[in-house]
Amino acid sequence: MRHKNFGVLCKYRDDGNGSIEGYASTWIRKPDSYGDVVKKGAFAKTLKERWNGGKGIPFLWSHQMGDLHAFIGTAEAEEDENGLHFVATFDDTPEAQKVRELYKDGRLRKFSFAYDVKKAGEVTLENNQKAYELQELDLFEISAVTVPANDDAGIVDVKSGRRNSKSDTEKLRQAISLLQDVLGELDAEGDENGEESSKGNAEAEDSEKINQEKSRLLEYINKML
Repeated sequence: MRHKNFGVLCKYRDDGNGSIEGYASTWIRKPDSYGDVVKKGAFAKTLKERWNGGKGIPFLWSHQMGDLHAFIGTAEAEEDENGLHFVATFDDTPEAQKVRELYKDGRLRKFSFAYDVKKAGEVTLENNQKAYELQELDLFEISAVTVPANDDAGIVDVKSGRRNSKSDTEKLRQAISLLQDVLGELDAEGDENGEESSKGNAEAEDSEKINQEKSRLLEYINKML
């Protein structure tokens, strides 16, 4: 039995015990750290014959098949145009919920799968690079892992604390810029009012508190940029 670490494009869901969606493998024609590429269709037979169309696949922590505590959920998988897509539902156990939290806050971002090779061979890629193509695989389980074999791996969206897309980030920057402009105008108005009249002690204290809050807000905004 062999292990292959991938994992890409996943979403965390806060439904019930929690679930996570991603790719255990992709069809990217870039050799991983072992010099392998996976051919599209490599999982078709095992999903149909071993897993009843891709259902009931064990979702483990770090391939620890001999440890009952490492069984943290169940996955359903299918091949699509990008790779082996899956959705794993976490069990209601302390171990499973710990892994769920690690994905949720971004400390875990990768996946892997355990397999045997049924068919494979050397191929030449478009850039004339040689690679070992995995053409038919027997899938045993999908695991949550820390280190991938392919640098293409990673989470791009997390529900309940999700990472922003490029579009979201641009909108956030625009909103922050507008807020900075408003705070700047308030500072200018405060300076003008200070020149026109003297304030009592209470008003001065209130103004100082407001300025402190504005400074704290600007500091927080700058950290977000």
